[in-house]
Amino acid sequence: MRKIQLMNEEKRDATLALESVKEKVGPVSGVPGKKLEFRRYLATTEAGTFGKLSALPGDLAQALIDGDPEIDIEQVGKVVGDTQTVFLSSKGEVLHASPRLVDVLFGPDGAERERKPAADIPANTNEKESPVRFTPRRLPKAEVVTKFAFRRTIQIKHVDGLSFDFLFKMAKELHDKGEMALLGAGGKGRDPLIFQENGTPYRGFLEGRVDGQKYKLLLHLSNLELRAPGAPAT
Repeated sequence: MRKIQLMNEEKRDATLALESVKEKVGPVSGVPGKKLEFRRYLATTEAGTFGKLSALPGDLAQALIDGDPEIDIEQVGKVVGDTQTVFLSSKGEVLHASPRLVDVLFGPDGAERERKPAADIPANTNEKESPVRFTPRRLPKAEVVTKFAFRRTIQIKHVDGLSFDFLFKMAKELHDKGEMALLGAGGKGRDPLIFQENGTPYRGFLEGRVDGQKYKLLLHLSNLELRAPGAPAT
């Protein structure tokens, strides 16, 4: 179970559960009543790639018609099972050691501005010393959905009776006001949310829904702001 350490406006924090929001199941492919399986098959070998085929003598188009050199009868069509990631050099050679990663920064004009060794960025959503903060920064729902593109949505859930009260109060406040709260990490709650080491940094917008004594807290994650060209960033 994934967890998040969340602090409310009274500076009281709790360890809570995170759960991915599942999409509604749509129409299912296949024959009714029978299980559908997906399999991968080998389409070609290295000898059948364009780079290898283009090195053949004579007219390549005619060679394909006459002899089918792109098809390895012994290999093509085999079922592909478990695979492993292999890094290749710019020349297509297998690298036997992981490459050194480099961060490249580009300016608004697309020109490269800076190049530096990539640094390991730790996750920051489950730190008891510096929990994610339920900040007083609020935006109307209608404004958030027109200014930001959401990449993921996860649900924050209670783990006991005390954390239920903790979260229900948050959800009711947001529900009654029709607002979303901006969640932030770090000592002042201004840092983006990073859920795993070297993961994507996100802005977090917390939405609350209440129905009687039931609640739902949805954390919408965005790393893309929608702005007209030339408009200042928020």
